[in-house]
Amino acid sequence: MTTRERPTTGVPCWADLWTSDVKGADRFYNELFGWQTEEPNPEFGGYFMFTRDGVPVAGGMGDMGDMSAQNLWKIYLATDDIDKTVARADAEGADIVTGAMQVGDSGIQAVLIDPTGAHFGVWQPLEFAGFTVLHEKNAPSWFELHTRDYDRALDFYRSVFGWETNAIEGMAYSTVADPDGGEEVAGVLDAAPFLPEGVPSHWSVYWEVADAAATAALAGRLGGTVVNDAEDTPYGRLATCLDPTGSEFKLRTPPA
Repeated sequence: MTTRERPTTGVPCWADLWTSDVKGADRFYNELFGWQTEEPNPEFGGYFMFTRDGVPVAGGMGDMGDMSAQNLWKIYLATDDIDKTVARADAEGADIVTGAMQVGDSGIQAVLIDPTGAHFGVWQPLEFAGFTVLHEKNAPSWFELHTRDYDRALDFYRSVFGWETNAIEGMAYSTVADPDGGEEVAGVLDAAPFLPEGVPSHWSVYWEVADAAATAALAGRLGGTVVNDAEDTPYGRLATCLDPTGSEFKLRTPPA
């Protein structure tokens, strides 16, 4: 288990779901992970929280006016100076979807597309730090960028967020270390050889579960789709699923 009061710059600190079926997402994820859903907040366009044991574990949002939901999970990277981070990202080739915008007393957010095409958010915490519990059952377990331009992605995130990365020998894969303690917090995969045509670079969230195969099977029974059955890897037993609207998420059972 990892607990933290406040994330350091560059560390994944939050994830939320942009879904075309809020009620369906409520049912699906609550039954799959045993989460609860708080009432949508009209002050923030109907944004809502999934909670685990009373603690926020993810966010959610439906259609935004004329903007139809894209049915995807988005991760956020922490910063202690969002204006500086957004300006640096812009200079390094990112597209700015929404610039820095304060969200009540919770924090300040921006949404970007990195130079390889992956959407992600930036979050400067004020009263809300994001995830406070990780690496527990039905909590976040890992974050991973699947990119079509591996070297460009590494250069971008190193420059903008000060990432320290470690290349895994024999693989087109690098891990990212938390500068405050050195714990590995994310990975970057060269996905160009296998991403289907039309699928852009993207960030993925892994949720920790007791049994990836059983949880994937449950996702299928609840109306989701199992894209990749659970398989053993050096990093645990992994599976990839889609919820009923097509939003991709991953499951991870850590090594014993």
